[in-house]
Amino acid sequence: MKKIVLASASPQRRKLMKILGLAFTVRPSRAKELTRLTRGCAHLVQTNALLKAQEVAATMREGLVIGSDTVVYSSKGRLILKPRDLREAQKNLKELMAAPHWVYSGVAVIDAQSGQREIAYEKTKVFMTKLSDESISRYHKIVSPLDKAGGFDIEGKGALFIPRIEGCYFNVVGLPLARLASMLKKFGVSIL
Repeated sequence: MKKIVLASASPQRRKLMKILGLAFTVRPSRAKELTRLTRGCAHLVQTNALLKAQEVAATMREGLVIGSDTVVYSSKGRLILKPRDLREAQKNLKELMAAPHWVYSGVAVIDAQSGQREIAYEKTKVFMTKLSDESISRYHKIVSPLDKAGGFDIEGKGALFIPRIEGCYFNVVGLPLARLASMLKKFGVSIL
């Protein structure tokens, strides 16, 4: 079995990787992420995922490196990343609750020895129930929004105001597992 490295500090991505049942290590990437849309969300997340995977793969002789990036795109045509503070988190969440929005995750897998790489993305539409300012404040006291794209978690208390999605659930958490499994298969790693 090839050594697998997750190039991410995200605790959500670590939990998702454990679902796959593969042995892996974590080496967070220090790559500078792009934060402006020039060619669309899919291009942005794929580019960032590749930058992260390349930065870590460049320090290794062998093994597979997995890079990932997640962003939220509002119905107003605005890119929503991790909020800088609670005020921005509340503003963003109110915007996301006003109309359905999209979560994009890019995934890149690189074989450090051969240089072979696979890059893909997943897109999921998310529908939210509108909450009052008071409820949003209570939610943010329970769940820190500062380490999450869009400032919410679908896998925790955020599930209480997300009645429906169209697409991959794990994409919204931060790592589309079905997509990753099919990518890993191209490197000879079978999950099942």
